[in-house]
Amino acid sequence: METLRILVVDDEAGMRLAVTRALREARVTLPELDMEVAFAVDAAESGEEALERVAHAPPDLLLLDHKMPGLSGLEVLDELAKRHLDLLVIMITAYATIETAVTATQRGAFDFLAKPFTPEELRGVLAKAASRLLLARQARRLAHEKRQVRFEFVRVLGHELQAPLAAVESSLDVLRTRALGSELSAYDGVLGRCTARLGGMQRMIRDLLDLTRIESGRLERRLADVDLAEAALAALDTVAAAAAARGITLELHAGTPVVLAADRGEIDMILHNLLSNAVKYNRDGGRVDVTIAHAGNRAAIEVADTGAGLTREQSARLFQEFVRIRTPENAHVDGSGLGLSIVRRLAALYGGTVRVNSEPGCGATFTVELECGLPAATAFTAVAEGAR
Repeated sequence: METLRILVVDDEAGMRLAVTRALREARVTLPELDMEVAFAVDAAESGEEALERVAHAPPDLLLLDHKMPGLSGLEVLDELAKRHLDLLVIMITAYATIETAVTATQRGAFDFLAKPFTPEELRGVLAKAASRLLLARQARRLAHEKRQVRFEFVRVLGHELQAPLAAVESSLDVLRTRALGSELSAYDGVLGRCTARLGGMQRMIRDLLDLTRIESGRLERRLADVDLAEAALAALDTVAAAAAARGITLELHAGTPVVLAADRGEIDMILHNLLSNAVKYNRDGGRVDVTIAHAGNRAAIEVADTGAGLTREQSARLFQEFVRIRTPENAHVDGSGLGLSIVRRLAALYGGTVRVNSEPGCGATFTVELECGLPAATAFTAVAEGAR
């Protein structure tokens, strides 16, 4: 529950007391924010005192009388406008006219409440003001977070691309200066490293494009019945050569057919990211076991490896963007740090989840669970094919 601070500014002691009593135990519900709001009330008997209190501790909402000795309510509004404070003002007056309301609104008042008013009318006006204030704050907070995320994204991307670009530049400089002599074969290793670095950058760009399409809602989806065991077998073929080069055994465990309405490209992306990681972060001569099964009313994809494993703290960070867990065992492994984030976001499209179970030295088991029915309505374009 949110508690908003209210300052009541009125030269009539009875009015200040009545508002304080009306709001002492008051609660208003804001359905649009799914929250309840309470109020902490303070009071001032003049415009001058109000400005002093605002300067010391700005309230969230100001109930401001129009006619007061000394500074009037409109003069207080003028002064508040100069301070650019994060608060809303509700004018209260016994001299309610359209002209007064227009003038108060022009000078920055959010709303207007004519005396005498009932506690229900007071709470109704405050509910509107609270909703407006909290929605505006939430929008500013989200905009700030978005800027921070964009900054962090660009910072990390720049860092991730800097090393391979420097390596490519260094390789090209070796070629340009003929540093290894005139024999072309002497440059095979340099060209191989250069090609590998460029390949890594291309994979990062593809992963970024995939992630951007998912986040922006521009991922075109074509839904059809997908047999997960068949898709897993095809995905295993894509990593078979890399696994064989290191003596890693690949095995698929699938019993009863598991079929769900899905986009085959999305399922392939999930499987490929899980399997490529299981091979890359495995030990030589290890194993990768893929299990396809039903988990209640969900479809489960489980990929277990015999790699170095993860600590609990490492597992908690694993599904964030650009996160790669560096250990002495995998320091040589290339990757964008985006694959598992893509898996998490794709699983969410199917009302699903992804989790990891791992301990240092004991390998890691990744489990993706997806709803077997049609995915819930999303902002993405979906063209159902083959639905029965």
